[in-house]
Amino acid sequence: MDFRRSDEQEARHAWMKDAAGALTEAASPGGSRTPDWPALAATGLLGAAVPQEYGGGGLGALDTALLYEAAGEGCADTGLLFAAAAHLFACVRPLVEFGSERIRKALLPALCSGELVAGNAMTEPDAGSDVSHLATRATKVEGGYLLDGVKSFVSNGPVAGLYVTYATTDPGGAYFSTTAFAVDRNSPGLVVGPPMEKTGLTSCQAGRIAFTRCFVPDDRVVGSPGQGRLVFETSMEWERSCLFAIYLGQQERLIGQCVQHARERSQFGKRLADHQAVADRLAGMRLRLESGRLLLHRACAEIDDGEDASLWAALAKLAVSEAAVATALDAARIFGGRGHLTEYGIEQQVRDALPATTFSGTSDIQRRLIAREMGL
Repeated sequence: MDFRRSDEQEARHAWMKDAAGALTEAASPGGSRTPDWPALAATGLLGAAVPQEYGGGGLGALDTALLYEAAGEGCADTGLLFAAAAHLFACVRPLVEFGSERIRKALLPALCSGELVAGNAMTEPDAGSDVSHLATRATKVEGGYLLDGVKSFVSNGPVAGLYVTYATTDPGGAYFSTTAFAVDRNSPGLVVGPPMEKTGLTSCQAGRIAFTRCFVPDDRVVGSPGQGRLVFETSMEWERSCLFAIYLGQQERLIGQCVQHARERSQFGKRLADHQAVADRLAGMRLRLESGRLLLHRACAEIDDGEDASLWAALAKLAVSEAAVATALDAARIFGGRGHLTEYGIEQQVRDALPATTFSGTSDIQRRLIAREMGL
């Protein structure tokens, strides 16, 4: 095992860290902004894991994760990066792996360039963690399907031009009960709701979309009818590994801020760094970061080797998301009263970290997946 980054990876990391920092230069401290999709595309984040023949970067899972980790370190607006990651891992990757050649040629170049934004429409008002019982139905008709139902918490939903949507096609089909679709925003019968008011990740707009006898042609089925769960689970392996590399970068950035603050700030006649409680807290932050990084890189390696990465992706997601929350809260403690002021940006990092233990499967769901992989 070689834990060192290659010269090419080091150069890519340095470039991305600077480029990501420039993405939010115009944002006010503690504020947020609407993603500049062409600017995100220029960094390579939107198409990193897409073959070059379709306009992507042609990177594997590990190199893609390293790219997003560098972006998380350089960019303080985690919501901005989350918008890009949700676009790529939950929407674009399913089209790469399961889309027909017609779908790939028609959609992937625009998705990589930022001309077309994608939203992932899986979650429903009554189907969050339990995605095996979707109320949204797809009824087969001549030439396609009619979709009826409501999706909630659709990341990029209010601004997306394309939705990767999952619907029940065979209620009695067990694992093969759902089908995935690539649905255009302008499809008759599709209504896009306004952005939801959220506490964190505010630069990534989320909302509801509703289908009422929305016709989707057969050539927009992603994979084969009944393969929806497989499509979704495959995308989750990418999301639970590569997306959470953003939070590795966030932790790296927060630790750096805390170390600098601990060296410069004095209390009771000595630097914060010389107080054992502060030093111990910082050591714990580093331990969580490095442990999560090893698990995440292992998950990416399994994906790149063509192996089943379910266990490692669940382990990585659980470790990194829990670490992100703990480290953000520790940063707030180290900064004390300043941690509550928007000018220091710490409170925003807490708000952006909190959702990490919920989306892509809650921490309890990850434990359940891990237990299942253990044969329990």
